[in-house]
Amino acid sequence: MFTFEPSNQSSSTKVERYQLLAQQLSSLLAGESDLIANAANMSALVYHQVEGLNWCGFYLFDGKELVLGPFQGKVACVRIALGRGVCGTAASTREVQVVKNVHDFPGHIACDVASQSEIVIPLIKNDQLIGVWDVDSPCVARFDNDDKEGMLTLCKIFLDSLHS
Repeated sequence: MFTFEPSNQSSSTKVERYQLLAQQLSSLLAGESDLIANAANMSALVYHQVEGLNWCGFYLFDGKELVLGPFQGKVACVRIALGRGVCGTAASTREVQVVKNVHDFPGHIACDVASQSEIVIPLIKNDQLIGVWDVDSPCVARFDNDDKEGMLTLCKIFLDSLHS
């Protein structure tokens, strides 16, 4: 059984907190390969362990568009076309999107008006688009390079847990 270990976030660096989170995620997903189960647990872990978030979760690629998957936060948009909004842009370009102010992003989709910044990681396995990992914050410029690297590590752990 996986248990969360409390961390003293005030005395550790952001990089150290992501390292601990990566260890927790690895333990949580160990021995499980189901995409939905692992996506649900990753969403819950990140939502409750990373400060300053109002939404995090997955949009899964169904072969045509992104469809809402497991998440934590308020209700969300269900379908996103490739190339539309931050998630659709990340999926179509296969590039991480770090948006300091979502109101400055052309075509931003406002599922929650409280969201001010966003980071989206495209999920690629065996050169196939699986979907995207989407994290929103009510704070402008919440995400930096440490968040990008930390989220990339978490997404790698998630992708490695899935059957090929």
